[in-house]
Order: sequence, then structure tokens, then C-alpha cells
Amino acid sequence: MKILGSSLFGQALAAASVGAAIMVSATTAHAQAGGPFAGFDGNWAGSGTVALSNGTTENIRCKADYKVNANGLGLKQNLNCASDSYKFVLSSDVTSHGERISGNWSEKSRNIFGNLQGTAGGGQIEVFVEASGFAANLNLRTTGNKQTVQIDSKGEIRGVKITMSKT
Repeated sequence: MKILGSSLFGQALAAASVGAAIMVSATTAHAQAGGPFAGFDGNWAGSGTVALSNGTTENIRCKADYKVNANGLGLKQNLNCASDSYKFVLSSDVTSHGERISGNWSEKSRNIFGNLQGTAGGGQIEVFVEASGFAANLNLRTTGNKQTVQIDSKGEIRGVKITMSKT
């Protein structure tokens, strides 16, 4: 399917993945004091769906590794996702400034990169993700050791939904 190899599709998946990286939350023995990323460290896995503008959907599987810096105000993420017809590898680097968050992301195989900004608090993060020719809104929510990511866009990719758990 041609659309699955397109840069726009990769950007939407990358944006969803950035959302997953930002939202992952669980209790850990070495959780950092303060900051919206406390407890994010670890390995996560999950699945979800990608909805295309032509009405079709496809299942997606993801594995992630998240590293929170010593002061709990920075998050580095590596995410690998695949379906039956595509694969992508995403990296992101996110920083907290009070309740505001910002950062950069890249998708290596498609040479896509962009930035993100938004707010975090109360188990929910709302982020605006953009790259050249692409923009999307992400709503992220954590409950216990599970988190959900939802992305909405008006392009060829209409939505992405992923649920992940700590492994």
C-alpha cells in the first residue's frame, strides 16, 4: 500500500509515538522527585490501531525504552513500532518547564524530524506535534501502569490509538 510508505504516514506514526513516550507512567523504585516524568523509566509494550482517511484501519505493535534524567525534568525515548506492512524507529528528547513541555523528535528510516509542545499535569498531557507539512493534536492519559495515546489529524492519517503497559 503506497500510503503506508509515505512521509505523512511516518510523521503521524512518529507523532503518536512521541505521545506514547511523553505519557508513559508507572511507579518505579527509583522515581525522581518532582517533574512530570517521574516514574517514566523502563520498558513498555502495547498495541493499537491507525485509521486512514480512506476509512481503513491497521493494527500496530510497539515496544519502547524510556530514560528520565536525574532531576526528573527530561525524558529520552526510543520506540519501535510495526504492523504487517510497515515499521518505524522513533527517538525523542522532551524537557519540562513547569507545566509546559517541549522537545524534538525524529524518525530515522524516513528522515523525518519535528518539534512538540504542550502541557502536562494530573495524569494527562496535551501536546501539539509538528513537522514540515504536518501537524497533529495528541491527548495522553495514564491510569496506574497503563497509558493510552490518541492522535488526531486532518491529513491522510485521521487517528492513531495506542495502549501500552510496563513490561
